[in-house]
Amino acid sequence: MSIAAALKRNFFYPLWLYKNRDLRLTYLKNYEKLQYWSKKELKRLQLINLKKILSHAYENTNYYKRTFDLVRFDPKKLNDFSQLQKLPILTKNKIQSESDQLVANNYRKELQIKFKTGGSTGKALTVYSNRDRLERGVAAAYMCFRWAGWKIGEPMARVWGNPPIPITIKERLKNSLIEPIIWLDTMDLNESSMLEFVKKWEKVRPALLHGHAHSLFIFAEFLRKHKIDILKPKGIISTSMMLIPSERSVIEDVFGIKVINLYGCEEVGLIACECDRHEGMHLNILNAFIEFVKGDGSAAKPGEEGEIVVTSLTNYGMPLIRYRIEDIGIPANHLCSCGRGFPLMQQVTGRIADFLVKQDGGLVAGISLIERTLTKVAGLTQMQIIQEDMKKIHLSIVTNKDYSEKSRIALLNEFRGVFGPQVTVHIDLVREIKREKSGKYRFSICKVKY
Repeated sequence: MSIAAALKRNFFYPLWLYKNRDLRLTYLKNYEKLQYWSKKELKRLQLINLKKILSHAYENTNYYKRTFDLVRFDPKKLNDFSQLQKLPILTKNKIQSESDQLVANNYRKELQIKFKTGGSTGKALTVYSNRDRLERGVAAAYMCFRWAGWKIGEPMARVWGNPPIPITIKERLKNSLIEPIIWLDTMDLNESSMLEFVKKWEKVRPALLHGHAHSLFIFAEFLRKHKIDILKPKGIISTSMMLIPSERSVIEDVFGIKVINLYGCEEVGLIACECDRHEGMHLNILNAFIEFVKGDGSAAKPGEEGEIVVTSLTNYGMPLIRYRIEDIGIPANHLCSCGRGFPLMQQVTGRIADFLVKQDGGLVAGISLIERTLTKVAGLTQMQIIQEDMKKIHLSIVTNKDYSEKSRIALLNEFRGVFGPQVTVHIDLVREIKREKSGKYRFSICKVKY
């Protein structure tokens, strides 16, 4: 670590946190001890924290008082995680309609932190959070950043949509002395902006590269195309979107190090993250209780897909209990060889909104179909699937020199083999896949209601 980074880590950063009464470093120190507790000890702690948030929700929110009474659920008698299944799932629609009823009566809304999220699913949400939840969330994220080799005080490079570029003197001082970050705006990814980002990188030399999965892939492709091999971060963390294996391999090949995959959402923060062993994603049971729920409401077994349902253990301002993220994941039944006691998730397999529908009502994970197609059909670099209706699929594809008429026919046959010969498949050759307003990418979009 450089002298400048050491000063930021040991003096400027703690001083700034002390001035703002921010406890993230205190929480981080505690989390780094807790991570090596046994799974049994961590589960016991999680049950205590779950009981606390449930009791608080019942006593201080109108929605949960009404809901718990309706199903005769007494949080003070909670002694097993399975008892939580008595409670209904909290949906995005329910948050929209019951927003005020979900905010705790003993937390003033105007003093809480306000998050607006959900744009990629078409369901914009406003969620409130007590400050402590945010500080604990940052601490958990920093723990994962440290798994990637980063240390507090070292600069970061972030590939993100609508980044908070420092403008005022105060913001610039903070960026220089406390949290040095350079940004590549995913809303403006082009040759010029990426070249400028490289120039900033050479000056700052970030220890960590952190960003949207597909945007990291685009940046890696840019570096490979221009034969730029001087960017050497200690770690890379991919988040916000599905990390496709083929894109992971390109990023790892260009930078020469393994990518750590991190999963979370704005509403509840960090949910799971890989460590440097890459044997699964550690579930963040310090801050959340995570369930994998099958269609019939029962718990998915290890190796089975289930909807990811999360209960925040730290948001007392607006408790989110059994919140349906609208993602699908697979729980694991083994522990990582790193020695941490966190249970594992094998992977996130997709967003519910991005599953496609077959004629017989069966669902197809769009991201898996794309990955399979990219490996089977020559000449494809990127792809986006839009299912307009049961008989019409639109493909936008970015091709390379190996694409041919044979590739086009193979692509049509691949999709007709999955969805049936009666399905019309329209193919558009495009220069790039368009981004959402958030700067993220959606590769599989289903407009069919199911």
